[in-house]
Amino acid sequence: MARKIIWTLRSQKDRISIFSYWNTRTNTKSYSRKLNKLFIEAAELVSQYPHIGRTTNRKGIRIKSIGHFAIIYRPTAEELIILAIFDTRQNPEKVNKILDRE
Repeated sequence: MARKIIWTLRSQKDRISIFSYWNTRTNTKSYSRKLNKLFIEAAELVSQYPHIGRTTNRKGIRIKSIGHFAIIYRPTAEELIILAIFDTRQNPEKVNKILDRE
């Protein structure tokens, strides 16, 4: 059974920031649309199979890689809470800061 997908405010801001960067960089929205589709498909897959992502050192928080991006999430019995989206080409210490807030 698929869980209800909840995008936190942080994850929504991450998506907007990523899309804004690529819209400016490529001068088109086509890559952002492709990324959005990948993020949604990954979230739907994880909502059905929550243990597909790798574990973290934070209890209950997992990470699903999607190319150069990672979705950080917490599954519950009924929901999949998307905590953040992280560009893995950035400083890896940034992930720890994200996890520390959760």
